Amino acid sequence: MKIGVISLFPKMVSLIAQYGVVGRAAERNLLSLTTYNPRDYTTDKYQKVDDKPYGGGSGMIMKYRPLKAAIDSAKESFNKNCPVILMSPQGECFNQKIAREFAELPELLIVSGRYEGIDQRIIDSEISKEISLGDYIVSGGEIPAMMTIDAIIRLLPDVLGDDHSSIDESFENNLLEYPQYTRPEEVDGYFVPKVLLSGDHEAIKEWRIQQSLIRTYEKRPDLLDKLNKDQEKIINKNKQRNKD
Repeated sequence: MKIGVISLFPKMVSLIAQYGVVGRAAERNLLSLTTYNPRDYTTDKYQKVDDKPYGGGSGMIMKYRPLKAAIDSAKESFNKNCPVILMSPQGECFNQKIAREFAELPELLIVSGRYEGIDQRIIDSEISKEISLGDYIVSGGEIPAMMTIDAIIRLLPDVLGDDHSSIDESFENNLLEYPQYTRPEEVDGYFVPKVLLSGDHEAIKEWRIQQSLIRTYEKRPDLLDKLNKDQEKIINKNKQRNKD
């Protein structure tokens, strides 16, 4: 997959391609990550990329022309119809479904804003979609962009060691992931559930499905639209067990 990021801090963004899952994807040529700094496309000696907002107000706004030039430069190496997304607190809340949609794309451009925001005319003319990572504010779009890239890349074929790894994770099928355990079997009086030691793969699979449902119901009930009869039975059985 080919990803370009427009950012005032390109070195910061590039770090993600040096470590972990994303780093391994880059090493294996499953990811090509390129950065574009709007400062490189300024025409004044101070490389000014921001200015005061029209109408007054606090803070500074990223200027249209350096951003437009950076996006245009990126598009010379990308398909002209490549989606351009903006990391923005006003955008659609990013989730696993959107990550999967992006992972299906051959190319993606991401704009990371700074200061109080970017000139609206860039959004009107260049941005395909605005994406938010939640209802909070951070200093810039670089870290949200890096988190978005990580979520996308791990979904690409052959990136994870096990093709089922991403399928079993939280938010797939709108369920949180089941509890995980590793050796030793007992530590400080806490034990691994016996079913996981049984070697019965069908029983383990059923236990994991049940635990995913129970965990989601208890921690993120908003992810469950409506329980079917089998799911209700599992939840009620767990409630009764907790009472006992």
